This record gives sequence, structure tokens and C-alpha cells, in this order.
Amino acid sequence: MGEDVGEDFDMADCLPLPGESDWVFELDENSVYQVYEGDSARDSRRPVVKIPSLRDFYMDLDAVTDISTDGPAKSFAFKRLSYLEGKFQLYTLLNEYQEIADSKKVPHRDFYNVRKVDTHVHHSACMNQKHLLRFIKSKMKKSPDEVVLFRDGKHLTLREVFESINLTAYDLSIDTLDMHAHTDSFHRFDKFNLKYNPVGESRLREIFLKTDNFIKGRYLAEITKEVISDLESSKYQMVEWRISIYGRSIEEWDKLAAWVVDNKLFSPNVRWLIQVPRLYDVYKSSGMMQNFEQVITNVFKPLFEVTKDPASHPKLHIFLQRVVGFDSVDDESKAERRLYRKYPIPREWNTKQNPPYSYWIYFMFANIASLNTWRKRLGYNTFVLRPHCGEAGDPDHLAVGFLCCHSISHGILLRKVPLLQYLFYLDQIGIAMSPLSNNALFLTYDKNPCANFFKRGLNVSLSTDDPLQFAFTKEPLIEEYSVAAQIYKFSAVDMCELAKNSVEQSGFELSLKKRWLGSNCSAPGVMGNNVAKSNVPDIRGQFRHETLLGELAL
Repeated sequence: MGEDVGEDFDMADCLPLPGESDWVFELDENSVYQVYEGDSARDSRRPVVKIPSLRDFYMDLDAVTDISTDGPAKSFAFKRLSYLEGKFQLYTLLNEYQEIADSKKVPHRDFYNVRKVDTHVHHSACMNQKHLLRFIKSKMKKSPDEVVLFRDGKHLTLREVFESINLTAYDLSIDTLDMHAHTDSFHRFDKFNLKYNPVGESRLREIFLKTDNFIKGRYLAEITKEVISDLESSKYQMVEWRISIYGRSIEEWDKLAAWVVDNKLFSPNVRWLIQVPRLYDVYKSSGMMQNFEQVITNVFKPLFEVTKDPASHPKLHIFLQRVVGFDSVDDESKAERRLYRKYPIPREWNTKQNPPYSYWIYFMFANIASLNTWRKRLGYNTFVLRPHCGEAGDPDHLAVGFLCCHSISHGILLRKVPLLQYLFYLDQIGIAMSPLSNNALFLTYDKNPCANFFKRGLNVSLSTDDPLQFAFTKEPLIEEYSVAAQIYKFSAVDMCELAKNSVEQSGFELSLKKRWLGSNCSAPGVMGNNVAKSNVPDIRGQFRHETLLGELAL
């Protein structure tokens, strides 16, 4: 299973690589990579695009935050949102049977064979527990004497690793693996993070769930191919896997690209997002970093180098064609202490304090925006910023998301900030929601605002987040949809609209979206809806579009 995944990929087909660009790049004094049309433009400091400064960003952020806490503005937004929800309920009462009739007229299409994208799922947790258990047991039986770990000056085989934790293949079960997020992880993100360790052992996580280890991530590549094989056989389910670049060293990008390319982890059903964990404080405390600018350099310098000259990192150039965006991850519920009235530039951020969420997101946004200008000019694919935002912690994170991001993951705190929720509606910023994940960590299922957001017309999609911790079945995305349908009483049309939203939010190429949703899919309203592809009736598309135009015209 999975042996034939990526077999049609041949590195030679990607050669020759494009030539070197005559544009140049340089890290400026504010730790943003600037792109110049040549040496003379660099010497006279005339970048190709002017990126808003950190000061501009914080002034705009303060303005949005002030308005979102203003009494009359909150009342206005709350009333508009209540009106939108009521309007949808009235629409449903009047048009429910018409929608059902329209759906029945569509040949072949139903919920199961419309395209749906899992817009937020972490790669190291993309399989369910049973799958991982079966894989570990098969490795124990087939290759127990393979050397898999180098620790404390010794090489250890798989058998020796399991002997060191007093386990045999027979002892292993879902319960001993203990990776499901049960009641003990509610509001305990620290405990949830430990669930990534099989049997509570970090060495098993290193062997089976890491790309950069003694066996060069071969086991993780094998199980990834099995998951890809399942996806390809289902045909209609796509994923956008998050995979980590930590910013600890400049070589991380080349190692990750080599892992993907050498193991041929390519599939029409899979695209990748790069997640950057906000762990500067950990690196600084352990002496790995002098200042925050080093993280920015390690994350972005290889990307500018490979854009200037693809031959400098050939595998990275090929891998980046399958990367659609960036994510920023960590526990949002951590308190952020404001040490400075005015934040220092990254080069001078040398305390052990982690920079706040807004600071991380700004520097990711600024460098991605600069990089995109160059890549677009050269005809390469560009990247979007789709971070975790509004899962817990300070609602101000959502204002950062509104200013800087293409779409966000979670966003459940929008229920507490009506004005920002209304702005997310007006701008149709994508929200990849994971009610089953929230139910285990931060918010019980019945209180999740997913259904309310959907009724009001926010651009909502469903995603699985971590199937390894939350899912019980072989098809986690269908499980997510089915639970939502039962609890929130979503109709078949609602489910197809959510699936359509997920495709629109995703970073899959426009040519694929046209095949999945219709050749005119980027047009708004009925113009862009092809009921034969999406199974969403035209009257639903017309209602959503006219309602949005009405709100924008206020």
C-alpha cells in the first residue's frame, strides 16, 4: 500500500532549472528582506515594493483594536450579524424545498463526490491512531533489527528501543499508544502537545514522526505514502498538510525539500503549508540564538536565494512549487507580557522573552509580501499567510489576522468580538474551523460558533486539525462533516457549500479549481457557481452574493 505513490515523479523532468535572476535582495535594518531591480537600485535604496513599516502596522492595529472596542461600533456590528443570521433562517424557510429540488436535478453529484479540501491539518498527525499502531507493529515484526536511533553515544535497533521502554509488539494497543486527546487535555495545551509522543516516549516520536532523524525520516515517508494512497483512492478529498520549519538553522529548508523530493511525496491530492512554531524564547534560553533576527534569516534567506537562482537549491525549488503558504503555530493562550512601550527591531530583540503574536505575524507578512513580488515577476508560484488565530488567548490576535492574513485557522474567539466578526464577513476572510479539535482543547462542541458563522455568511470551511488525536475513522474529514451535520442539523446543500468554501480557501492551483468548481469559479455569485460541479443550487449562491453586496453598500 502506497508503494506506487509518486512513482510518476522524475527529477529529470524538472530540469533544466530556470536561470539566475538579475534582481538582488538584501536584509534591511528592520529585518525585512527587500528586493531591488539591480545593484544601482540597491545602492540608492529603491526597493521594488514598499512594505508597510512596523510602526505603520502597529498604528493600524491600534486603530482596528480601538474601533472593535468602541461601544456604538460593537452594537452596530452585533445588530448586523443578528440580522444576517435571521435573514438566512428566513431564506431557508422559504427556499428549502426549492434547494432540494434543484439538487435532485443535478446528475451524478452529491455530498460524497464534490471536492472537499482539508484546509487545516498537521502532517505529523495526518493518520489516525489505528493506522499508526498498525504501521508501528508491522515495522516491529518485519525489521526489528534495523538501527533507527543514535542516543547517548549508542546505536539502537527498533527492538532495543522497545525493550528500553518494556514493550513488545503484542503489548501495543490504542490505549498504550495513548495519543487521543481525552478530557485531561481540555484547557491544557501543554498536555495536548505531549500526546504527540507515542506511549509518552519522545524517542518513538523521533523515530516514527520526524523528518530529520537517524533514518532520514524514512518511516514517516512510508506512512505518509499510505495516507496519500488512501486519499487518492477516495478521489474527492484533498489535503493541505502543515509541516514545520523551526528557524533554528539555515539548513532546515534543504533537509525538508530533500525529504519530500527523495521520497517522491508528490500527489495531485496534496499541497503543503510551512508552519513556523513561535519558539524563539526556547532557542534563546538554550543559547542557540543571539537575537530574533536570526530566526527571520533562517526562515526566509534560503527562499530568497532559491528565487534568485533555483540552481542554488534545486530540490527546494521543486518542493516550493507544491507549497501554498505559511502558518504560525503555538499555544495562543500563553500570556503576552508587554515589556516595551515601543518594540525594538529584531536585531535588538535579544531578551529571553518571546516576541508577541502580532510581532511574529508582521515579520512573516512583510517578508512573504516582498518574496511574492519577486516570484510573481518571475512567473513562480506565490505564498499566502494562513496562521492559527483566535483559538484561545487575546482577541487582539484576530485584528492582526484581519490586517495581515489571507485566511485563518480556528477563529472561535470571533464570537466575542462582533465588530471583527463583521469585518471578517465583509472581507470574506477564510476561516478553517475544527469543532472536534476545539471540543477536546478549548470549547465544547455545543458552544462552538461554527454553525452561527456559517448562517451569517462568513467564509467557513471544516478541517480536521489533528486526526491522530481527534479522529476515530479512516476518513477524518468525512467524520468532521458528519458530526457537524448531526449536531448542527446541516442540510445536504449546507454541506456542499462548506465543501465549496474549502476549495475556494485552499491554495490549489486555479486550473484545478476550475476543473472542480467550473471554468468561471473566480466570479462572484451565480456567475461563478456551476451547480453541476459544486452541487450548490444557484439560488443559494445568489442569496449569499446579494446579501454581501447589500452589507457592503450600507
